[in-house]
Amino acid sequence: MAVEEQRAGSRVSRPEIRLVRRGFTDPARAVRLLAGPGLEGLADDPVLLDALGATADPDLALLGLARLLEAADETDRHTLRDTLTTSKPLRDRLLGVLGASTAFGDHLARHPHDWHALVTFELRDMHPGPEDFRRALAEDVRDGGRRSPADALRIAYRRCLLAIAARDLTGTTDLAQTAAELADLAGATLQTALDLAAAQDPDAARACRLAVIGMGKCGGRELNYVSDVDVIFVAEPQEGVDEHEAVKAATRLAAALTRLCSDTTGEGTIWPVDANLRPEGRHGPLVRTLASHLAYYQRWAKTWEFQALLKARPVAGDAELGAAYLEALAPMVWQAAARENFVADVQQMRRRVIDSIPATELDRQLKLGPGGLRDVEFSVQLLQLVHGRTDPALRSGNTLEALAALSRGGYVGRADAASLDVAYRFLRTLEHRIQLHRLRRTHLMPTGEEDLRRLARSLASLINDDTRADPVAALQREWKRHAVEVRRLHEKLFYRPLLDAVAELPPGAAGLTPDAARARLEALGYADPAAALRHISALASGVSRKAAIQRTLLPVLLGWFADSADPDAGLLNFRQVSDALGRTPWYLRLLRDESAAAEQLARVLSAGRLAPDLLLRAPEAVAMLGDPQGLEPRGRAALEGEILAAVGRADSTAAAVAAARSVRRRELFRTAAADVLGRLGDDSAEALDTAGEALTALNAATLQGALRACIAGWEAENGDLPTRIAVISMGRFGGHELGYGSDADVLFVHEPLLGSLEQEAAKAAQAVCHELRSLLGAPSTEPPLLVDADLRPEGRSGPLVRTLASYTAYYRRWSHAWESQALLRAEPVAGDEQLGARFRQLIDPLRYPGTGVPERDLVEIRRIKARIEAERLPRGADPTTHTKIGRGGLADVEWTVQLFQLQHGHELPALRTTRTRAALAAAAEAGLVARGDAAVLDAAWVLASRVRSAVMLVRGRPGDSFPGEARELSGVARYLGYGAGHSGELVDDYRRTTRRARAVVERLFYG
Repeated sequence: MAVEEQRAGSRVSRPEIRLVRRGFTDPARAVRLLAGPGLEGLADDPVLLDALGATADPDLALLGLARLLEAADETDRHTLRDTLTTSKPLRDRLLGVLGASTAFGDHLARHPHDWHALVTFELRDMHPGPEDFRRALAEDVRDGGRRSPADALRIAYRRCLLAIAARDLTGTTDLAQTAAELADLAGATLQTALDLAAAQDPDAARACRLAVIGMGKCGGRELNYVSDVDVIFVAEPQEGVDEHEAVKAATRLAAALTRLCSDTTGEGTIWPVDANLRPEGRHGPLVRTLASHLAYYQRWAKTWEFQALLKARPVAGDAELGAAYLEALAPMVWQAAARENFVADVQQMRRRVIDSIPATELDRQLKLGPGGLRDVEFSVQLLQLVHGRTDPALRSGNTLEALAALSRGGYVGRADAASLDVAYRFLRTLEHRIQLHRLRRTHLMPTGEEDLRRLARSLASLINDDTRADPVAALQREWKRHAVEVRRLHEKLFYRPLLDAVAELPPGAAGLTPDAARARLEALGYADPAAALRHISALASGVSRKAAIQRTLLPVLLGWFADSADPDAGLLNFRQVSDALGRTPWYLRLLRDESAAAEQLARVLSAGRLAPDLLLRAPEAVAMLGDPQGLEPRGRAALEGEILAAVGRADSTAAAVAAARSVRRRELFRTAAADVLGRLGDDSAEALDTAGEALTALNAATLQGALRACIAGWEAENGDLPTRIAVISMGRFGGHELGYGSDADVLFVHEPLLGSLEQEAAKAAQAVCHELRSLLGAPSTEPPLLVDADLRPEGRSGPLVRTLASYTAYYRRWSHAWESQALLRAEPVAGDEQLGARFRQLIDPLRYPGTGVPERDLVEIRRIKARIEAERLPRGADPTTHTKIGRGGLADVEWTVQLFQLQHGHELPALRTTRTRAALAAAAEAGLVARGDAAVLDAAWVLASRVRSAVMLVRGRPGDSFPGEARELSGVARYLGYGAGHSGELVDDYRRTTRRARAVVERLFYG
């Protein structure tokens, strides 16, 4: 009997044993919770139990989950249970938060529906920006129902905070991204509070412009979970308003904003808004004009106030005024190191901070104590202010970014910078985990065993020790190790005697002697050695590591530039790219450590205007050159996915199309750079085809994204679009033969939805297509995509977009032979796929007529071709070198091939292609043209196409003839494989090739 009871007892204890093995410290309570309402049936679910065991505190996570299920209504409870057991991402996020934070457990018990904020993470949700937070807060406050705006704002803020914590705890974001998101959320909260204050006091809002300047960690985009948000308010009167009255109005708005964020309501508080960093501190006015700020800082400000301004950043309110504030104060910030006793003042300030810490807290202080966060921050800020006068690369308000810049510049050793970086990330993450538990502002290491165990489990991935046996001891050892290292490095950097000497250096004391560089430039054949020398001086002067690396790189780069057709342009472009990327941590390291990347950059920058122009609009694309696969063209699916995602994130039609154009610009550079470097194919024909496919896929994806954006914009204003729209590519676009300067020839077709009025549908389709063309071609920093619809029925005189029925009626009654010929290149490219397929079915009988080409149509086609040759050639153009309509050029070859397609496409499926070379190969295979003649035509078409591409790459603008300027012609020749001084051979070879092609065309086309 005793044995049976013992066995029964063992069976009873098994659940507790399993829970203890998973990290539960109170297994008996855990068993009761698992058997309670909401969790019934889940006690034996190993997936759920393992997920609980993986959290920082399994007991806390289970308790929070039980409270959430109990608080949820029956429908939501079932949904949560189902999602929890089937969705690992939600399970990890929700339990991760509940296991680390009692405060979020309380929030979810109070607002159980907020767990849905953790369910779906699209790309925008994974890495939200300031506008995403602003939009979310504004929508939640607007839809707050009977709640007061202050309560609705608090609930919305914590819902966003919940998602940030989930991303942080599951490793989706690292410390830097998490801190940046917290700062962005703070800025969005301040903006929402300001909007609420303006709505409550519209007279004040009309009287002034108010900017909110983020300071401290908010300004540096490195905020904690719980922290005072330091701000400065600056205001200006609206036109016609007295300045005194405007400042009073702005003060009312600023005070209301502060109350909305700082007051405690039924939903608690958000955080205190602290404006004590303003001029004169709490004794000074809450709001000042820009002129008043400037007057104070010019006359009265102390050293620490300039140090504080290092992190200033506009975060809410009038953006233009905020930018003006920064622009006006920045020169004073970066000249602060010239103040008398500057370094000594900053060092003494740090000592006073340490001396003010209570003795009982000194060993527990993560932030202010020796070896704490403030040691890192003070060290970095001092070095920034001393060296930032002459090195703009150091002017960042973010500690980690500034530390990296100091390392790049040689002001901090690489090993020291790496140690500080790791230590700072560990200490900040530890601080975050401590604050997350109860969402309270604290920087003290806890002393309780339970709290320390939870922290150790939460930080296991950052602890370089085994946390399984004694996690608390491992945590303590890791913390002390980082604190000792920070203190050692802080003293080494902070009190370096050299700083005093550097702080007293007059600006511009160092320079580069020009004599050796001038002789080298003249020997290398630079056309303007004086200008080149100025560029070199700008790049290599000074004592920074950046300048030192440039001095190492430039002798090699100058030689590579000299191997090009235009070394002066290569050097100028390199200077511009280097200026744009001066603050990035990887640029010069990439060029120094990857010689192939440096050589490729030199070749790209000196090969012409197009690729450098594209690069200078987004210099970070240089990184492609350091990636072995970085220059491989991306396919249509990948491009379309990225563009549609970017379009979906935009908050307006114009912004969406601008995002699509931005992706297009980057991908144009990828293709152009690969082309210049000979990475698109093993021979010229393959490279041409690859470039044509890449550019076609890019333009198609851009059109698809722009069409999606324009439809969404129309629907936002008018409701559902009453019609379907398809875009049909034509010409070289339809033939997958686009060049870098090609327009996108298209037709637009639409079909009203069932029950829609045709007139309304046509009006809507017209509006969408017109906006698409306008936005894609509008002046911008991005290269335009000109959408040309002139091949539509009736040309420019006809409607921009027609119904499928209208196209049917037109082609049946009015279609000309040249239109059937043009339709040979037609291919659906964007929009409604079914409608595009039906358009293709409509035009196939026209472009591949079953009876071939009637004699009258044949005569008409030949007549039009002869007329184009006689009338369309530009005045003064040489018909022997015009690549498009000149002798043996593109038009000659294409019209000949298209005649074969019209005559025989109905009987030879291989001819039913929009691609010229493929159709020519099919004609040769079928015996319609001798293989020798086909080879002559193919060679002429490839060469003419490559010349057009070369002209665009070299000049940066399209052209159909060889350039007249010697350097540009030399650049075209270099691209086509001809050496220096052999441009004339290129022209001779072109004339010879096209002359042979013309002889074939005379026989095959004109008969």
